Amino acid sequence: QVTPLVINGIMYVTAGKDILALEPETAKVVWKYTAPAAVSRRGVAYWPGDRDTPPRLFSGAGDRLLAVDAERGKPAAGFGEDGSVDLKASVRGDVDGGFSLVSPPSTYKNIVITGGNNGEQSPSSGLYGDIRGWDARTGKLLWSFHTVPRAGEPGVETWEGDSWKNRSGTNVWSFFTIDTDRGIVYAPIGSPTSDYYGGDRKGNGLYGNSIVALDATTGQLKWYRQIVHHDLWDYDLPAAPTLIDVKRHGRTIPAVAVMTKMALLFIFDRVTGEPMFGIEERPVPQSSVPGEATSPTQPFPTKPEPLARNTFDPAKDFYSLTPDHAAYCKELWDKNKMFTKGPYTPPAVEGVMVTFPSTLGGGNWNGLSYDPTLGLVFTSVMNLGQVARMVQGTARDGGPTTWVRRSPWGGAVGRFWNPENKVPCSAPPFGELIAVDVNRGEIAWKVPIGFVESLKAKNITNTGALNIGGSIVTAGGIVFIGATTDNRFRAFDSRNGKQL
Repeated sequence: QVTPLVINGIMYVTAGKDILALEPETAKVVWKYTAPAAVSRRGVAYWPGDRDTPPRLFSGAGDRLLAVDAERGKPAAGFGEDGSVDLKASVRGDVDGGFSLVSPPSTYKNIVITGGNNGEQSPSSGLYGDIRGWDARTGKLLWSFHTVPRAGEPGVETWEGDSWKNRSGTNVWSFFTIDTDRGIVYAPIGSPTSDYYGGDRKGNGLYGNSIVALDATTGQLKWYRQIVHHDLWDYDLPAAPTLIDVKRHGRTIPAVAVMTKMALLFIFDRVTGEPMFGIEERPVPQSSVPGEATSPTQPFPTKPEPLARNTFDPAKDFYSLTPDHAAYCKELWDKNKMFTKGPYTPPAVEGVMVTFPSTLGGGNWNGLSYDPTLGLVFTSVMNLGQVARMVQGTARDGGPTTWVRRSPWGGAVGRFWNPENKVPCSAPPFGELIAVDVNRGEIAWKVPIGFVESLKAKNITNTGALNIGGSIVTAGGIVFIGATTDNRFRAFDSRNGKQL
């Protein structure tokens, strides 16, 4: 999951507890720093330093924010205590809990901006997922944005009663994006805990599952849009928002594109937060779980259309390419009394819910790449469903707890596939590479990406493959992407999707 960072001819990567500086041409290790705990597994952030302070790298290390001298590979002098600060100190409510940085922080001027991982499932109480700005030189906390509003703050009314108290989740575990010209940081916020049951957090629960625009210097809220109300599907906002320009009505509008697990692509005015193509609140299925209070509607962009499957018709959408797997899928459906009611079908007590996309997406943390000349964004998606039912958990004293999610194979998360070979039970394509024209809000092209090894052995190709991983587009008109479970790296013509 690491994105290498190359600055002034040196490549920086993370691995386990290590931060490494490499020569990109040879992979020779320039230096290696071993932290006291696991570091951010998706890379590091870079700060160029100032007149008195040399360049630094920033990463999580367990529950601490770590600063490392980028030239020497040593803890940064003068930053916090021996080069790190406690990430838990300012997010404790009445309870303790875990905290870490899976993704790297971001830097703006002399500020380091952090999100964090603070737990997403049971228990629902824990540390808050606040977004914070720190002094890149000293480690002093400069500002905090409460992703769960506290008493008396705007948005607390979206939490019934005191359900906001000690609410974990509602965090930025993914990447920030910063408009450096305007001084705005865009934060993709995840779901409140627990991911699959909201009976103890009735209401829309701001700022869960929202894209939030903050003043990068002060942390003050500029605008927000909630993408999922009262999440019951683990539909975190998983990807870094992408800064683009949209040409409409004779104007060029600075915009920000937000890719989602639901494969819904939202595009907003970067400054005002107004949607470029409109958003509709559409009725969605309601939960039958005792104590649950599903949102009656969910937001859907009017353009573009969904980029991945979000419905399943058992009369025509089952996998049918090979008889053995087709029979497995039909038996799985019938034996477990599976059902679906379309997008945002909530898990139920009776029968097993099937909804598309799964918790993996759709889209995931790979996000978008952007060609400003063509006006296209590119992303890979999966057409994979999730399955679940709700059961009542058991407390340590043997009594019942709140409702928890279970799959037919045990565990909280199940995919609509055969877990032995991981072939989906829906018809292909299983994975696609898609280009969207951001000026028209329409799909420009889409092609299957990848293949399934077991099916290719039977001369069944062009099915697409499951995938998580980002693309990159060049000015020369090529989209490069790995991502797929067939372990291939591919190049496509960015104008038409032809594989090169």
